[in-house]
Amino acid sequence: MTIGQRYSPSVLAWAIMVGWMVAGAQAQEGGDPGAEKAAMQAKVAELKQSLAANQKALQQYTWVETTEISMKGEVKKTERKECRYGTDGKVVKTDMGGGAPQEAQSSEGGDGRRRGGRGGGAVKEKVVENKIEGLKEYMGAVASLVKQYAPPDPMKIQAAAQSGKVAMDNKSAPGITELTFTDYAVPGDRLAISLNAAAKQLAGVNVSSVLGEDKDPVTLAVRFASLPDGVNYPAETVLVAKAKEIQVKITNSEHRK
Repeated sequence: MTIGQRYSPSVLAWAIMVGWMVAGAQAQEGGDPGAEKAAMQAKVAELKQSLAANQKALQQYTWVETTEISMKGEVKKTERKECRYGTDGKVVKTDMGGGAPQEAQSSEGGDGRRRGGRGGGAVKEKVVENKIEGLKEYMGAVASLVKQYAPPDPMKIQAAAQSGKVAMDNKSAPGITELTFTDYAVPGDRLAISLNAAAKQLAGVNVSSVLGEDKDPVTLAVRFASLPDGVNYPAETVLVAKAKEIQVKITNSEHRK
């Protein structure tokens, strides 16, 4: 799963630009239409320049992406990959090992008895591996759902705004503007984009949605951070599929040029 890659600043450029336009329109409601349009265009141009510079700076870095897959609160598998941008602008990932399933620690079903058996560790490893393998189709459906939100579609954002299904909050945290869109991709969902107005950077993205005919709840939370030189990047992404008790946590760290 390449959630960390999907949430790079360039991927969410349109989301920020359209969101800022919505915020600008609300802030200047009732003013001269020509002045409003000019102000929004200026804000979009400013954001485009800032995001382009940030993306260019980010492409100089190599970093480590750590993915943890948990089931029922226990980490079952951990993967570490070295990431860098290729000449085509896409992220290239190299496996660093550590992808073997974690040894099961659950006490359900007489696990202690199994631990005492011959070759118990290998058997448990195989059981965990089979469980993860069996969830590939479900996780594929989750990934497809996530694509509907990452990157946010400017047309869907505009449709939500025109339908009055967008709210702006400047009081959630100092210096942070949060734009919340409802009924964005599926009825009853929620997409919240947090923006650092002063730094013109993403602070976070949060999604609440449902999956499949059973309407399984799925949440996605992305937290952004800045490197010492001010480059913005997705520091942590957490996806939770409650029905299957699955959590996928992706951490980007150890950035270096």
